[in-house]
Amino acid sequence: MKRLQLYFRLVRLDKPIGILLLLWPTLIALWLASAGVPDWQLLLIFTLGTALMRSAGCAVNDYADRDIDRHVKRTVDRPLTSGKIKAWEALMVALALALMSFLLILPLNALTKQLSVAALLIAASYPYFKRFFAIPQAYLGVAFGFGIPMGFAAVQATVPAAAWWLLAANIFWAIAYDTEYAMVDRDDDLKLGLKTSAITFGRFDVAAVMLCYAATLSIILVVGWQFGLRGWFIAGLFGAAGCAVYHYTLIRERDRMGCFAAFRHNNWLGAMLFAGVAFDYAAR
Repeated sequence: MKRLQLYFRLVRLDKPIGILLLLWPTLIALWLASAGVPDWQLLLIFTLGTALMRSAGCAVNDYADRDIDRHVKRTVDRPLTSGKIKAWEALMVALALALMSFLLILPLNALTKQLSVAALLIAASYPYFKRFFAIPQAYLGVAFGFGIPMGFAAVQATVPAAAWWLLAANIFWAIAYDTEYAMVDRDDDLKLGLKTSAITFGRFDVAAVMLCYAATLSIILVVGWQFGLRGWFIAGLFGAAGCAVYHYTLIRERDRMGCFAAFRHNNWLGAMLFAGVAFDYAAR
């Protein structure tokens, strides 16, 4: 039982914010692709698959960062870093979760399966991007948003341009919220020589976050408008914009706890966007 509790912490099931940040864009894609009437089986597959793949990604991330995390205040007590579990255990957990996720999509079409392979490779390679890529948060946005093209592929057996635009919006959103997250660890990351957007943007970090929020909402506005979404959708966008303004008040002084609170609050920004899409279709 104690071992299971350690694995539970390894894959961050005690901190579901990461799952939600993946889930909201995926749900938006499923709603748009199915004109507001997604198949319940697809919803179940993608919801469980999102949770499994995010959890697998956490295990891979901790394996890749096992020698780094012991030097970072926020991560020093993680199960792998603290030596409570072995490196090979983290890999086995990640492999088991990835396999379970793949089994989930076996009933889906070939294009969705092909995209799932790309999603797996991107998620597995992300932890290593922070070694050399100036803004690894952009790559994270691809990893966290790959449920978007997969959702369209599962429903329509094709990936339209709108799906790639939504993925671009997700990249900007990930840069915004993960820069807030990186601002918490900036001092430690500088000492370790890691690459993060918070370090790359420097004194323009807050401005960059707000510009990324603006880009996210602008792209989603255009895509939603093309799908014929209006009243409730616009209300959801205003709600999300309100969340972004609130985040500015939390991060403008660059206080560690304020930045972390802003990161966590992005769950509500994503929820606002999804609610706007779902309610707009429901009201028809």
